[in-house]
Amino acid sequence: MTVVLDYGINNLRSVEKAIQYLGHECSVQTDLSNATKLIIPGVGAFRRAMDQLAPIRDKLIRFAADGNPILGICLGQQLLFDSSEEFGETAGLGLIPGKVKLLPSDKGLKVPHMGWSKVSFRPESPLATELRREDRMFFVHSLYTDCDDATDVEAWCDYGVRFPAAVRHKNIFGVQFHPEKSGQVGLQLLRNFLLC
Repeated sequence: MTVVLDYGINNLRSVEKAIQYLGHECSVQTDLSNATKLIIPGVGAFRRAMDQLAPIRDKLIRFAADGNPILGICLGQQLLFDSSEEFGETAGLGLIPGKVKLLPSDKGLKVPHMGWSKVSFRPESPLATELRREDRMFFVHSLYTDCDDATDVEAWCDYGVRFPAAVRHKNIFGVQFHPEKSGQVGLQLLRNFLLC
């Protein structure tokens, strides 16, 4: 069963409805005992999110260590990394080596990055099955992830800086955009994850 993680600050229902629309069993909860896949959605601040996750942090790390697929969406993706510089240095889950950084505000572009942008996938990415090389996805974010290992990057986006739009480290996946708000293209990406 796919669990959409409820940690008190995220946009759960649109992700839940997308998974159900794709014909997959899905539950919104914090209990991982019956989960085979986990989706961590998110909108909000990194530090508050990590505070909310504190009671189940060890369970999340064990779930990942057992090889279960995890998909982080937007803030949920950022939480997978070692740390974030938002409002000062804050430790993350440490499931993907790297750091979360602020988008540059001196490039003549509005921050937060909000709207549809091209995402360039590596053709061999399991998330990219049935997607075109540069489909557009819907973004809303002020920070981006910086992977320690470039081979963890599944897709790129350009917005003042070239940043990872999608990442993968072993069984851990993340997307900076919102597939649940990206129409049929986003649904296909979620379908691809559910088939991993």
